Amino acid sequence: MTSEKKNYYFLAIALILCLISMIGVSKIQTAGGDIKIKDLRWETPSGKLMSALLFVPKNAQETNKAPAIVTSHGWYNNREMQDLNYVELSRRGYVVMAIDMYGHGNSEIISPKDWPKRGTGMYDAVELMATFPYVDKNKIAVTGHSNGARAANWSVKADNKKPKAERLIKSVLLIANDAMYTTAENEPVYWALRKEDPEYTNNYGSRDVGIIAAKYDEFFFRSKKENGGHTVPRNYIETEYAQSFLNFGSNQIQTWTKRENANFYEKEIEGEKAIRVIYTPNQIHPWNHFSAAVVKNTLNYFEKSLAAPKKIEASNQIWQKKVFFNFLGLIGFGIFIVSFTKLMLETKIFSSLKASEKASINQLTEFKGKLWFWGGSLLTAVIAAISYIKLYNWTQVNRPSFFNQIPTYYIGVWSTFMGIAITIIMIIFYNFYAKEKGFDLKDKGIILSPKNSLKTIALAFTVIVASFSLVFIADYFFKSDFRIWVLAVKAFGADKILIALKYLPLFLLFYIPNSISINSFNFVELGEKKWLKKEWLNTALLAFFNGLGPLVLVLIQYLTFFETGEVYFTSVSNIVGIWLFPIVVILPAAAIISRKIYRATKNPYLAGIINAAIVTMIMASNTLTRLIS
Repeated sequence: MTSEKKNYYFLAIALILCLISMIGVSKIQTAGGDIKIKDLRWETPSGKLMSALLFVPKNAQETNKAPAIVTSHGWYNNREMQDLNYVELSRRGYVVMAIDMYGHGNSEIISPKDWPKRGTGMYDAVELMATFPYVDKNKIAVTGHSNGARAANWSVKADNKKPKAERLIKSVLLIANDAMYTTAENEPVYWALRKEDPEYTNNYGSRDVGIIAAKYDEFFFRSKKENGGHTVPRNYIETEYAQSFLNFGSNQIQTWTKRENANFYEKEIEGEKAIRVIYTPNQIHPWNHFSAAVVKNTLNYFEKSLAAPKKIEASNQIWQKKVFFNFLGLIGFGIFIVSFTKLMLETKIFSSLKASEKASINQLTEFKGKLWFWGGSLLTAVIAAISYIKLYNWTQVNRPSFFNQIPTYYIGVWSTFMGIAITIIMIIFYNFYAKEKGFDLKDKGIILSPKNSLKTIALAFTVIVASFSLVFIADYFFKSDFRIWVLAVKAFGADKILIALKYLPLFLLFYIPNSISINSFNFVELGEKKWLKKEWLNTALLAFFNGLGPLVLVLIQYLTFFETGEVYFTSVSNIVGIWLFPIVVILPAAAIISRKIYRATKNPYLAGIINAAIVTMIMASNTLTRLIS
């Protein structure tokens, strides 16, 4: 098979995988056509544009009103992150609205001081839900993960300002965030209050309320100890916070009865029966929105509170199939990037970028050369791990308001630092070893002609646009995207392109040197034996080293957490560990993509630009954007 035919073959595979992904996702989340999905944009009473996905099952009719649930992602996520909930709840007959909180996804940005006022948009969604003729206004619930749960608490406060007869929220499920335990005016703050502070109280009135509190939650479910320090989240069910909640906010501690995990407790309040329950799954904070156990807890809670119109066992879950199809699309997306790039090399305009001969693989025969390869790879991983932790606090203090996405700026600065470190290592390697061995910068693709430099940029732009066109087709026709857990390639508004352009230079300064290092300097045979000469082994090893630093940090953070009940890196925000999860996948994938493209072009810059742009766009479209002050 010729190289051109092979490119067509792999392009076809990529497109087929993406199409199967789109169709599969659509079939799952519409329950085979029984659920109608609407992409909402509306001007809210807050005076801002809000975005949400609305799932309306067939059973919801004006003559047969259905219970409704507004659900929200956490900070630095978007509405699609709630796919577990909206798939499982809607197929059981609930009307479900998955929102983009203000500043996330396609919803407009608001000032941080306005976040609490209407639940960062959640209460605006509740009020809209109550106007739908097929919704039972007496059975509207709110739920959310992490700061989505905080938005639910804020929404309860907004609802409490109305006369009781006009209140809209019947039920509340808080996932991965504390309840409102006391008479304090501020939102719940872990470990902040004790008996001598504001008294325990029932802030939820006669509403049903549940909590899902992971035993290894990085942020919440801690309380002060009498002798200093704080409880760990795996002991949350034993704390006064949890027991006060399950005793319906009574401040008479001596009258409390000890209450247990996963049991429903009932009490008549203001003439209505109310329930309380706490679930404590054995998992970490971000796993809550990728967990069959949490979905089961959620379904059981809402069955008890609202009663599902369609009875399906809580253990009968199909969201995992959606995950499979989404992941299939992500794989297809990656294959498309490489195969489409190679196919463009066959066109007249970009043919000069195609390598005239196969990129040569160097042999590691001398001890000094092996020392440079292994030592440089390990050193890069060590620098990556140490600098990731050290740079966090600096970026929080030294972040210009122009950069209004905190995680994108932090990861961007770290990427730039690593790009500089990699460049320094390559310069030292070239001058102290490679140069005397006849290392040719032009032959390795490090020196390009001006004409080919411009064509490299043009081809990179063409590939990026074509690749994201697949994403927009998936979104427009199938309300689908390409993702796995916290790694998501999704459609975005034009505003996100402008935002991404701010950060693109930071990522270019890493991914271009990274591609040069992987391909021009470290494209080597690992030894004399036949199996060590395999190119795939070199590629796999470099992919491993590319993600090794972040992987080691994740292992240290969470092995310590599981052993002691608390995380290892306490000098920085616990969220830095969570931000590493997609990076552990992205960096090895970027190494493989860059090697595949380099073999066809002997041009390390092309893959560097493509990787940088795609990663920047992924980050900019999947996080919180703040107002520029």
